[in-house]
Amino acid sequence: MRLILASTSPRRREILALLGAPFEMIAPRFEEIVFRHRSIEEEVLEFAVEKAASVAAENPHSIVIGSDTMIFLSGEKFGKPASVDDARRMLRDFSGKLHQIYTSVAIVDGCGGPGLGIVERVTVKMRGFSDNEAERYLTCGESLDKAGAYSIQGEGSRLIEFIEGDYLAAVGMPLRPIARYLQERGISFPLDVETFYAEKSFLNWRSFESSRVIS
Repeated sequence: MRLILASTSPRRREILALLGAPFEMIAPRFEEIVFRHRSIEEEVLEFAVEKAASVAAENPHSIVIGSDTMIFLSGEKFGKPASVDDARRMLRDFSGKLHQIYTSVAIVDGCGGPGLGIVERVTVKMRGFSDNEAERYLTCGESLDKAGAYSIQGEGSRLIEFIEGDYLAAVGMPLRPIARYLQERGISFPLDVETFYAEKSFLNWRSFESSRVIS
């Protein structure tokens, strides 16, 4: 079965590649438009579904994976910042507070399977940081292509007090639900996912050992 990741994200490519199963990467033809009336769970899942569906329409007889990430704080949805000023505003909003990362996975299965649609929620507590610290972080160049204007696996980890939930979902895409679905569809791969989650040997996962990260 042909496996496709409907994404241009290097982080999602890196996460899916951990399985060791061959896959292709195709950019989805989908424009994300945020609707205020829609819950963040509905919205982030709809975005993943539409990404996967846009690629599946041109690649029948394939299993296509889509994913999306948004952040929620005080009733506001945060995606990628539109500018450095927007990134600065987001970081100021997050300083010293709890927020939630919502990451969705949608699988459109053109090989006869049922498909999948799930949303993982991760809670992140930012430590209180100064405007000068935020400015120093903005100069490293991580902010503009990240939901919420920070990278949990990069220099942005210095701004985080703890996380609670699936580290991989916070980075860009949870691996467990994808692995389970593919195994149910008869696709084998060399990675032992449960051992991988227990060992936390990916990027800076172990630096959050004292956080409430799921194992």
